[in-house]
Amino acid sequence: MLSVDASYGTLPRVTTSEASRLLEEFRAGGVSRDRVLRAFQAAPAADLGFAQVDMHRALRKGFPEVIFGSGKTPAQVVKIAERLHAHEQRVLVTRVNGQHARALRKRFKEAVYHELARCVTLQRKPARQRTGTIAVVCAGTSDLPVAEEAAVTAEIMGNRVERIADVGVAGLHRLLRRLDSIQKANVVLVVAGMEGALPSVVAGLVSRPVIAVPTSIGYGASFGGLTPLLGMLNSCGSGVTVVNIDNGFGAGYAASQINALAGDN
Repeated sequence: MLSVDASYGTLPRVTTSEASRLLEEFRAGGVSRDRVLRAFQAAPAADLGFAQVDMHRALRKGFPEVIFGSGKTPAQVVKIAERLHAHEQRVLVTRVNGQHARALRKRFKEAVYHELARCVTLQRKPARQRTGTIAVVCAGTSDLPVAEEAAVTAEIMGNRVERIADVGVAGLHRLLRRLDSIQKANVVLVVAGMEGALPSVVAGLVSRPVIAVPTSIGYGASFGGLTPLLGMLNSCGSGVTVVNIDNGFGAGYAASQINALAGDN
């Protein structure tokens, strides 16, 4: 039976597992087409008062709604995580601080705090690992928090990630030593601050999609990441896609979607 939440009356909440079960029952003749259509036409959201939690996200996107911790209190983050965790195998919380992490670890025994990435992951059951690899290439050690956010995001979504750190253009020989691993990846995610030149260099050496992530690391004329952002947007390397400044999560999510398509082919 489909679960019902009093916060939105009699609308059915269809999780991924419930959707699969409902379709199997329909194929076997156990439920009517009208019931299936009513279930999938609903757009459920759990009303917590301070948040409307999208309980249908995994069904539409293949992964549950991700909690952005910055600006939320630890109690708010825990309440949202509780609602998602009750129906999903995996939950990702990004941009957390120590207080968020302590509250989540106190509430969930399986909570893992990725301190460098500023993320917490909850996994009752790890995702089935996709074929292929996502390479997360980081220009400098100072860029690692953004690179790790991307890596943790991609990993919890079921991807194998190869981390390649401190290979910026100031010492190009460091990058060339790891070129074989980078070229074998299905997607290459390149994180850089300062002048943001590394994605252009990498794009000229690989035939894979390159996702460039500008960071806010740099001296005054970097303008908090604006300089590498504009440099990446004006890249002469072909096939470079750019996400927002410090948006490791967005890059990791996009890389996972691309890798899923590669695995399907």
